[in-house]
Amino acid sequence: MADPVTFTPDKGAYIRTNTWLAAGAMAVAMIVLWLVGNPYVWTGAPAGLAAVAFRAWYLASEELTTTWQMTDTTLTGPGPRNVTLNQIEAVNLMGSFVQIVTKGGDKHLIKYQADPAATKAAIERAMA
Repeated sequence: MADPVTFTPDKGAYIRTNTWLAAGAMAVAMIVLWLVGNPYVWTGAPAGLAAVAFRAWYLASEELTTTWQMTDTTLTGPGPRNVTLNQIEAVNLMGSFVQIVTKGGDKHLIKYQADPAATKAAIERAMA
C-alpha cells in the first residue's frame, strides 16, 4: 500500500476565492441599491466587502484546517466523509475547489486547492 496523499487547503487560494466573492458581493449590493432607488448606491461596495471579509475571517480557522486523505481505495475527508474511489462518477473543477460526484449522486468539495488541476489529476490517476 502506498502512503496516503493529503490534500490541504492553501491560504493563497482561500484569499483569492474570497476576494472574487467580495467583488461579486460589492457589485450585487450596489445593483440592488440602484434598483430600489437608493441615492447612496456607493454604500453597497463597502457593505459587500465588509460582509465577505467578516465571513472569510470567521471561517478561516475551520476552512484552512480541513484536509482530505486519499489511499489506494478511499478518499476520506472531514465529517468523516468516506468515498470509495471506484464509486466516483466525476471529478470537476470549480475555481479553487475540486468537486467529487459519486455514482450515488453525493457531492463533496475539496476546497481551496493551490493547484486544483493537480488535485483532480491525482484523484483520477488513483481511480484508474
